[in-house]
Amino acid sequence: MSEFLTAALYKFVALPDYASLQQPLLACCRQHHVKGTVLLAAEGINGTIAGPVPGVRAVLQFLRSDPRFADLTHKESYSPKPPFYRLKVRLKKEIVTLGVPGIDPSTLAGTYVKAEDWNRLLDDPDVVVVDVRNEYEVAAGTFERALNPHTRSFSELPEWVRNEPALRAKPKVAMFCTGGIRCEKSTAFLRSAGFAEVYHLQGGILKYLETVPPEQSRWQGECFVFDERVSVVHGLKPGTLELCRSCRQPVSEQDKQSPHYIDGVSCHRCVDTKTEAQKRSRMERQKQMRLARERNQPHIGVPIVKKAKTE
Repeated sequence: MSEFLTAALYKFVALPDYASLQQPLLACCRQHHVKGTVLLAAEGINGTIAGPVPGVRAVLQFLRSDPRFADLTHKESYSPKPPFYRLKVRLKKEIVTLGVPGIDPSTLAGTYVKAEDWNRLLDDPDVVVVDVRNEYEVAAGTFERALNPHTRSFSELPEWVRNEPALRAKPKVAMFCTGGIRCEKSTAFLRSAGFAEVYHLQGGILKYLETVPPEQSRWQGECFVFDERVSVVHGLKPGTLELCRSCRQPVSEQDKQSPHYIDGVSCHRCVDTKTEAQKRSRMERQKQMRLARERNQPHIGVPIVKKAKTE
């Protein structure tokens, strides 16, 4: 078994005192050498943490000691390298930003479909399948015949739903995302907009890749994840994608052949968004990182906890 355990978790639940949970959770994570990002809001909790196996287990136990998180579920994977370099526990308006007030996934989310039953839904001709993730995530991999809303952020999805005729061409809509949280909120939004039959993949793509054998899979490509693993494939094994350290979006080996790709400086997605001064600064950063590696000195990963702030 690899050294580092990663746990992805979320739960929509009323947390009127969410701000008071921040410091105790920070203290628990620090005590057990656990890093990652956790978001707290009045609507619940969302995060991914990683660290030594006993440390992650201790943090999960700490969370579940709160009766509101007693049934908190999580998804696990292992890696030989630390998936996170820092710890952040942040206070937010929403644990996943849709930007539509009054949406309550805890009471309005669509019907769960287990990973082992998802293929049957994909085969149903009366179902419109929608990938609710962002453009760069879809580019890394998706399910066959899934619609791509071509969004840059999750908050753009409601406008796409309001204007997409394909959603009204069939009686059923099935949505999926990385771990399930965006599905719950997007299906709740659809139901609030009058869609009657709405489904979503329970546990998201990660649960599907963990559960469904490759020979039965309808998944195509890799699944982007928001940590240093960058992407995973079946069995939640690390994929082949890397991060552009400038825009933090995934790049493949083919992407790295682009003349716009400079390690740590730019890729084909962000080259036109950076000034020459920014590029020079990133080149200097890459130089310092290279020197630190040659000297066997840390450059990133120094324990830093930024002051959390509300959005």
